[in-house]
Amino acid sequence: MVYVDNAEVQRHGYAWFHLMADSIQELHEFAVGIGLPPRAFHRGALHPHYDVTAGQRQRALRHGAVAISTRDAVQIGRRIAQPARRAAVDCSQLCLFA
Repeated sequence: MVYVDNAEVQRHGYAWFHLMADSIQELHEFAVGIGLPPRAFHRGALHPHYDVTAGQRQRALRHGAVAISTRDAVQIGRRIAQPARRAAVDCSQLCLFA
């Protein structure tokens, strides 16, 4: 499942949100499907996610992402962070954009 939080972090004149999923593969596939650029993936973040604008958030919701709270996002992020760190050794299995 793919999720988008309601964080609304203000930076560079935009409101930003976090797109995440139950697996890295699902996250990247969904991002490609809604046209997110590879640079939107927050490489090196504690919890794997894409930073998305309000418009991109709405597009994600229209394509089936589930709206969640920031608290839910932290819990989901923790759950997927461990497998992502182990897989990061071989990015070819992790990233579509390597």
